[in-house]
Amino acid sequence: MNSVNVISSFARNVSDLVGRIEYRRIVSSEDRKAVFRLRYECYLREGAITENPTGSFEDDFDSAPNVWIFGVYLEGILASSIRVHIANPRHPIAPALSVFGDILGARIARGETIVDPTRFVVDQELSRQYPALAYATVRMGMLAAEWAEADYALATVRTEHRAFYRRLLFMEPVGEPRIYPSLKNPINLMGVSFPLMRQRVYDRYPFMMSTRAEQESLFGPRIIERAAEENELAPVAGRAAAAA
Repeated sequence: MNSVNVISSFARNVSDLVGRIEYRRIVSSEDRKAVFRLRYECYLREGAITENPTGSFEDDFDSAPNVWIFGVYLEGILASSIRVHIANPRHPIAPALSVFGDILGARIARGETIVDPTRFVVDQELSRQYPALAYATVRMGMLAAEWAEADYALATVRTEHRAFYRRLLFMEPVGEPRIYPSLKNPINLMGVSFPLMRQRVYDRYPFMMSTRAEQESLFGPRIIERAAEENELAPVAGRAAAAA
């Protein structure tokens, strides 16, 4: 089987899964607790954090004014989660900026919008049953970048995960690994110009595409006017999350 057929088969598998899952913005206290428990289980299993008596893993960035936390549900079960910060001069807040500010700060100063997805976790058992689940979850970063008309897309990952982001999103390492807040292992910054990479990703992985309706159902009505002096970026609960 040639590589084109392999990629097409893989893309179809992920697309089929995307059609079955529900993306939900996490708003309620109960749903947030479930996500923080899943994070704790996944990070503890990987040896990225130490045990704590709460059985939960959260930080101050979970309450930032420019954060969206998502759960991915399969047949009503929380299967994975990812957190997204959309940083710009109005809200220069993101986990990556706290660690790689000397690298990313100049972008914010130039007025760029940066998308920083973090806390990407997948339920261990469901990941075995559905290997495409990781790709369906990472897709949220692409939705965020489209919705925000991002200039730059990030991933902050362990060294062994760099190949995944290079292959899927054409990202390249930026700088050297650094110690990351609340994690035991150094983290690599990877990045790519979103306008330059987006069509390459969509051509290879069509399941990454999204409609404006889907974006707004998750991130809320599009309120960003890039040229507006009074631009105010603030998360708005999307229609899909209204009942969360």
